[in-house]
Amino acid sequence: FDRFMNGVDAVRQIAQSGLFPSNCRLLDEAEVVINRIADKPCAILVLGFESADHPQDQKIERAVAIAEEHGGVLQKDGISYNPDHAEKGSSEAESWRNAFIRMPYWRNRLTAMGMIADTFETAITWDRFPSLYKAVRSTMESALREITQRPFSFSCRFTHVYPDGPAPYFTFYCVGDTTGDLGKALEKWKQLKRISMEVLAEQGATVTHHHAVGRDHRFGYEQQTSPLFRQTLAAGKHFLDPQGILNPGALFDPQDKNVGIRGVLGD
Repeated sequence: FDRFMNGVDAVRQIAQSGLFPSNCRLLDEAEVVINRIADKPCAILVLGFESADHPQDQKIERAVAIAEEHGGVLQKDGISYNPDHAEKGSSEAESWRNAFIRMPYWRNRLTAMGMIADTFETAITWDRFPSLYKAVRSTMESALREITQRPFSFSCRFTHVYPDGPAPYFTFYCVGDTTGDLGKALEKWKQLKRISMEVLAEQGATVTHHHAVGRDHRFGYEQQTSPLFRQTLAAGKHFLDPQGILNPGALFDPQDKNVGIRGVLGD
């Protein structure tokens, strides 16, 4: 797609069509460029269907037709049918798969070099996604520019899609510290993480999707839940875990013990 939002419209129709693809990942222009998926800036839809019971030809052909109706252009090799699950040659889908698998390893290497490499996920209804995307990009790019004073990258992809909305995954890379002080890089990361939680809450999007909450997202979780709800959960946990030794501080601190995001290192 020439534009990410054209791809968004196509994915929405596919998600609401009853075709139920097994793989439906949409990458925005920045995600494509960062991972060198194509030779020019564009948005790419990685689409796949599979079944051990019946052929998927008609489903994938209809999904491709929907994408083309929204300005999508099928890769030059056309639709690939792979009944024997054999390895295929390099393609946009294969390039994305390889980049996706390498991401966690690159994050570890970059962190050791003073870089900040992180993602944050969310989910929202289709009608509210365009405003969310605009607000998150504007807010995070401004924050990255101000906090790091260095070049950065910021991108978005859909990891999961549903009839009622997508689950966007936002990724950013930036310089944390050039002196080897990982503590300074960590402080900048904490600032960026908090800002990401704030903008998601402001836009009415969840502060997490399938990776739960935990200490990293605790601030955002507190923005989106009532004190009474958290107190009720805390009371149940205190009854079952009076010493506060089971995952303390992930959602709330144990009674009479301030743990917070420091986890077991808390006083």
